[in-house]
Amino acid sequence: MNDLEKLLNKIAENVLHIDEASLTSLWDKYKSRVEQISVSHEWEKAIIIFSIINAVRTKNAILNENILHKNSSSRKKVQPKKSKEKPYLKLVK
Repeated sequence: MNDLEKLLNKIAENVLHIDEASLTSLWDKYKSRVEQISVSHEWEKAIIIFSIINAVRTKNAILNENILHKNSSSRKKVQPKKSKEKPYLKLVK
């Protein structure tokens, strides 16, 4: 692994320790900064920060969708098959 990869891995490790809710609270702030395009170092940093926030949100959305999919698949397997017999309960008017 070269120095650039080591640096990127260290950045990724640090980002993974940040709470998504904390990042999401900054989303509007950095979206606004990104929309105010300027040729400056601060604007470039704002784009990087905004991208990191979106990357974490995307990662969590993918993970949550995957977990939901796995849970719904396992529930289908666990649920007993429905009997073709008439139900014991009757509707009373």
